Amino acid sequence: MIDPVLLRENPDLIKHSQELRGESPALVDDAVAADAARRHAITAFESLRAEQNAFGKRVAQAPKDEKAALVAQAQELAAKVKQANAEVTVAEDAFTATVRLIGNVVIDGVPAGGEDDFILLKEVGEVPTFDFEPRDHLEIGEMLDAIDMHRGAKVSGARFHYLKGIGARLELALMTMGLDRALAAGFTPLITPTLVRPEIMQGTGFLGAHADEIYYLPADDLYLTGTSEVALAGYHSDEIIDVSNGPIRYAGWSTCYRREAGSGGKDTRGIIRVHQFNKLEMFSYVDPAEAEAEHARLLAWQEGMLQDLGLSYRVIDTAAGDLGSSAARKYDVEAWVPTQVAYRELTSTSNCTTYQARRLDIRHRTESGKTAPVATLNGTLATTRWIVAILETHQRADGSVRVPEALRGYLGGLEVLEPVIR
Repeated sequence: MIDPVLLRENPDLIKHSQELRGESPALVDDAVAADAARRHAITAFESLRAEQNAFGKRVAQAPKDEKAALVAQAQELAAKVKQANAEVTVAEDAFTATVRLIGNVVIDGVPAGGEDDFILLKEVGEVPTFDFEPRDHLEIGEMLDAIDMHRGAKVSGARFHYLKGIGARLELALMTMGLDRALAAGFTPLITPTLVRPEIMQGTGFLGAHADEIYYLPADDLYLTGTSEVALAGYHSDEIIDVSNGPIRYAGWSTCYRREAGSGGKDTRGIIRVHQFNKLEMFSYVDPAEAEAEHARLLAWQEGMLQDLGLSYRVIDTAAGDLGSSAARKYDVEAWVPTQVAYRELTSTSNCTTYQARRLDIRHRTESGKTAPVATLNGTLATTRWIVAILETHQRADGSVRVPEALRGYLGGLEVLEPVIR
């Protein structure tokens, strides 16, 4: 949720952000009006309550013969106070419903537009070339007996898969390599719940435009998470935490679930876009003044992983219209996928400023002793999709795959993945 003070004092800034996102600036006017109505209702209620308190003292001190009439007046006043309190609740609910439709205020410099309007920040590594016709990751995975899409579909339906043998080992190796690096950077590991309550899913901003991508269990009123970011953000909900000594960092390891609604016919081959996958997610709670510096650190840790895995990649500053509602800035890191002759997103990192913390009531104590929302940031350090780029980048003509040196220690020293099926 955006800062109500900013809404009142600088609505034009929020309108500009809405325009960059390609969303309605009129929502800002609606929110300003709802905020004014809310504050008017609160003022009216507090005035009546003060009058009630003063009248109560008058009743207590009144002579016995006057009390009956005064008590009747007190009851009328109590009814007015109750009604005013109900009007405050209605006004606050209306304000919350309206302001939650507004995305986080984007950080200065984020480009306007949609998916194709990003700014290229850097390209790293040489695009791999081959003196043979490269195979795609699924063909390689099947030759290694590492990926089984057929049985995944048989058991669970389209876009499900099994990772088998060296495929399962490869994913665990990637996740463990990422976890070791997260530990070295001061992250506390968490294996998170993958079912969360609606208020936690709502608080992180995932029940907006992309709510149709989330699995929901109506009998239990619980949501399956598409990223451990949700559970990590909810971990300190309704708490005051201490970030005075630096960021509080968690690395969440979880299975993730996405319906991939609206992506029919897109990336249906292999494990690029599936309904279930594993992910290691970095999550930071920081003083808002430190948020942009922490964002740069998250990106650097992601880049370090990709570089040590020998992957060619680029970093883009995602356009405002392609941000989720909670992100004020997002960097996508896209690796080169040889058979697609294109960069494809492997990971991203988002600075959500105080947006999620306001919704989840996560605060820190400032130097003045008052409490204020913290900033939250997230970024993926390893996930199933990375296997795609590793297999395709490091493949050899006979169908074998060279294991990146940094990963070999996590595979028992294995240097080459050899085909099982030729």
